[in-house]
Amino acid sequence: MHQSGLAGLSGLCRVTDHLYLSNVRAAKDSAQVTRCRINCIVNVTETQSRRPLHPGVEYLHIPLPDSPLSPLGEHFDDVADKIQFTAERGGRTLVHCNAGVSRSASLCMAYLMKHRGVPLLEAHGWVRSCRPVVRPNNGFWKQLIRYEMELRGCASVRMVVSSMGEVPDIYEQEARNMMPL
Repeated sequence: MHQSGLAGLSGLCRVTDHLYLSNVRAAKDSAQVTRCRINCIVNVTETQSRRPLHPGVEYLHIPLPDSPLSPLGEHFDDVADKIQFTAERGGRTLVHCNAGVSRSASLCMAYLMKHRGVPLLEAHGWVRSCRPVVRPNNGFWKQLIRYEMELRGCASVRMVVSSMGEVPDIYEQEARNMMPL
């Protein structure tokens, strides 16, 4: 059931057996939510629908814009613990933002660091293998690096200055790998 590539971009992308990541359109698709047996949805968009879209599904709304200045890190522990709590009761959580690229991906990476014990570098690779468009903004990267320092006492990713401004070192490495010889 693991989706990747183009098929995974329009649907719910499975990160673990109990954690899914998507954009807002897929999160509104009752058929997909039902098929994946989602019973908790974390909505990280500025807007929230007035009525629950999926009866019986628990909702957590974090009204933050996709801005490097948004304090997403303030929600890392609560969301990671909510995903874990839901999983321990046999449930499945879907985390989504507008595009499923920055805010929701960052929260999934925070969960993997806290409850799966993986370094940030590995968490990024894990989430990106499920959803190739994942690309947190630089502000979220800084918050994730700070969170990894709190959890592990060291950082597996660092911010570096490049021609594109300050970026995570893994993006600089990717750019180098794509340059023609």
